[in-house]
Amino acid sequence: MADYYLEFEKPIQAIDQKILELEADDSLVDHSSELTSLKTKRESSLKKIFSGLSRWQRVQLARHPQRPFSLDYIQSLSPDFIELHGDRYFGDDAAVIAGMGTVDGVKVVFIGQQKGRNTKENLFRNFGMMRPEGYRKALRVMKLAEKFNLPIISLIDTPGAYPGLGAEERGQGEAIAKNLWEMSKLKVPVISVIIGEGASGGALGIGVCDRMLMLENTWYSVISPEGCASILWRDAAKAADAADAMKVTPDDLMNMGICDRIVKEPLGGAHREFDEMAATLKRVILEEIESLKDVDPVTFLERRIDRYEKMGVYTES
Repeated sequence: MADYYLEFEKPIQAIDQKILELEADDSLVDHSSELTSLKTKRESSLKKIFSGLSRWQRVQLARHPQRPFSLDYIQSLSPDFIELHGDRYFGDDAAVIAGMGTVDGVKVVFIGQQKGRNTKENLFRNFGMMRPEGYRKALRVMKLAEKFNLPIISLIDTPGAYPGLGAEERGQGEAIAKNLWEMSKLKVPVISVIIGEGASGGALGIGVCDRMLMLENTWYSVISPEGCASILWRDAAKAADAADAMKVTPDDLMNMGICDRIVKEPLGGAHREFDEMAATLKRVILEEIESLKDVDPVTFLERRIDRYEKMGVYTES
């Protein structure tokens, strides 16, 4: 059960609290019948709430403070994971995790954006916002993946690239642009998974891929709903309207041909049943690696060009 409830989850909170109270009761009173009734009511409420989520509610779920982060998944999928640090130019960016490990015996490279659970961790991880050295570290490790012929799993969860003065001075735009260029040419499979929020070039900087997967309660867009609302209506409070206008959910992106596969989450979200979510993600990742293992390495560039040329609409005049 969650410790934190979003506004639209509040009906479940009262039921959860009552269940916990009854389970903690050490008296001789038999609560089994009442517990069974409450758990049935809880599941019914969950199904009712989560069967009709708005786009803005999915955005909120993607940001849930108890939602699993990249390291949670990496440690579950690959217990032998070895993290690699530094970009060999400036420093090490803790907002991105990069390294190698095995998933059920399959050797892979992981690149994952990492947020923090509390203020101290968020300051250390920079709230999951990568700096130039983060993108350069990610590219360095992806080049190692290419050298040793290992598939790349990119876990995306960021509100955007860090917009600070220091990051701009060290070439934020150039670092992202170089990643787009170099990732498009990699001769190994790249599978990107949106596990939380995917905003702007901050996400795309490690997101050029052969297969783009999205967990059920995530979002992906060129800008955050709040940012879009601030620009269009000068009012960030209209973020829900912006989310609808931008069509940021997995279903929307499947319809647009951007997302290749939606990974179903446990009822109530990934944070409620992490072990189940991690097992599902492991199975899906292994299936995707298997589907790409026989692709001729020299064709990856052309395949990616074809993939991205199909996105968007334009006219020539």
